[in-house]
Amino acid sequence: MPKGDELLAIGRIAKPFGVAGEVVVRVLADDPERFRTVRSVHLGTSADSARPADIQVLNIEPRGVRVRIQGVQTRTDAEGLVGWYLFVDRSHRKRLPAGTFFVHSIIGMRVLDEHGAERGHVKDVLKLPAQDVYVIEHGGKEFLLPAVREFVRSVDARRRILTVRIIEGIEE
Repeated sequence: MPKGDELLAIGRIAKPFGVAGEVVVRVLADDPERFRTVRSVHLGTSADSARPADIQVLNIEPRGVRVRIQGVQTRTDAEGLVGWYLFVDRSHRKRLPAGTFFVHSIIGMRVLDEHGAERGHVKDVLKLPAQDVYVIEHGGKEFLLPAVREFVRSVDARRRILTVRIIEGIEE
């Protein structure tokens, strides 16, 4: 079984669908069509806790991918998986252009402002039509930061630090 650092998150279970154990997966990959070829995933709340699972893709829509996971047969079973991630091993990942990052590599990064002050950590990445938006958590509060050059000054993947420009009012 692959170790956690060998897995790549491609989706997150958003909600149950119907009564037969199906779920809607929020796609974390750039191309939802890649789900058509995925049959085996690792399922868990983190890469380290993920376990193998077989899936059947039922429908691909703009809002998510509807899947059936082997062994999940009721709505109650499906509700228990909300928030869990679908991972594939890194051998299935696509090459990214320079300056772009996988969502899972951004989540959890420390956030510092341009002056080196701690601003929290990246809790989530929202995939919105115009651009991605980072959900930054600091001191029990959250704020949203568009993932554009105006605000994101640098990403240090090795040190897991996101350096950002904070404008007045954005943290409120």
